[in-house]
Amino acid sequence: MAEAFALAALWLALAVLAAALANHLRISIALVEICVGIAAGAVAERCFGSGSLGANEEWLRFLAATGAIMLTFLAGAELEASVLRAKWKEVTVVGLLGFLAPFSGCAAVARYALGWDERASWLAGVALSTTSMAVVYAVMLETGFNKTDFGKSILGACFVNDLGTVIALGLLFAPFGWKTAVFLGVGAVILAVLPFATSALTKLYAHRTAAIRAKWVLLVLFGLGALALWSDSEAVLPAYLAGMALAGTAARDHHWVRRLRTLAVGLLTPFYFIRAGSLVSIPAVVSAPLAFAALLGGKVASKIFGLHPVVSRFRKDRDERWYYTLLMSTGLTFGTISALYGLSRGIVSRGQYSLLVAAVIASAVVPTMIANFAFLPRHLLREVAMLDEGDGVERLDGAAASVAEDNGNGDGRGKK
Repeated sequence: MAEAFALAALWLALAVLAAALANHLRISIALVEICVGIAAGAVAERCFGSGSLGANEEWLRFLAATGAIMLTFLAGAELEASVLRAKWKEVTVVGLLGFLAPFSGCAAVARYALGWDERASWLAGVALSTTSMAVVYAVMLETGFNKTDFGKSILGACFVNDLGTVIALGLLFAPFGWKTAVFLGVGAVILAVLPFATSALTKLYAHRTAAIRAKWVLLVLFGLGALALWSDSEAVLPAYLAGMALAGTAARDHHWVRRLRTLAVGLLTPFYFIRAGSLVSIPAVVSAPLAFAALLGGKVASKIFGLHPVVSRFRKDRDERWYYTLLMSTGLTFGTISALYGLSRGIVSRGQYSLLVAAVIASAVVPTMIANFAFLPRHLLREVAMLDEGDGVERLDGAAASVAEDNGNGDGRGKK
């Protein structure tokens, strides 16, 4: 037990370091945690041997997976049915092209440029077709864009994109049997009943029993996650759907959502993002830099060339178009899950797996940094500041703090 506490303290020390760096560098905390994980993993492996950072400890993997599930749930809870109905064409078209363009482009790169076999090439296409809901939502949360139609459109397109990835993974590799049918049937019933059960629980016990709604949500997410994994699916997919099912409840009680965010961002997501970075094998990437560059370039280029002309039909502002396109070019959660799926089933080798994971994680860092540094739509940040003022919220971190500087507050903090 002492070893577990010591390891947890080490990982939270890395999380505190990442938070301090993110504050000074004005970069998304998710990206800094990934980079800190890469550095810590490389140092630990070189100085103390493989596995010394403890990234494969079962309890740590559980916390990391729970962080991904919670972020995905919160992202779904931010989506409003009215916004999706109003923007269904944009969300559907951008999401589908966001999947199809890199899926076909990266599979072709792996097959014809790198000489991978057919199954490994298809898996590369699946792993690199994703848009990282975890990274995008973390960025939306820090900037406040999750409150705007612009941010909700991006989150909706991310969902459609990743839904295409999950379906492709299942059709190409996963067995569709009676377990899948049970998962779909039971999951559909739970999601249909969830809003009514949550409302009844809220009326009976909310505000009188300690955090019963948070416990209820975790119960549902863990139950759906266990069912999904039992059926050879992934736990994050039903989490997103559960969030969408409870979007109305979240819209009516912002304080409840903020408490869930504190739980997720304060404890759980650092384990997820730092662990994702620590899994990158620097020697594997260094030994095959051209292959790494081909996979990363194939993903980002196919996303940009496939999406930017389409996004331009819905967004006329230059910064909005590029910010939208670049965030849709990120990858992490489903990408690493797909790569690990291929490794565990012998579809890709460990070297191919390392290259895929490195390209996926680099796609979470590079496009997002470019988007935040070069194409941040500051006019929307001012809209966010007005929304925060109306809600009585003071936003002190990340990109939104730069609005305060633009308005002459030299310490970077907004004033009421």
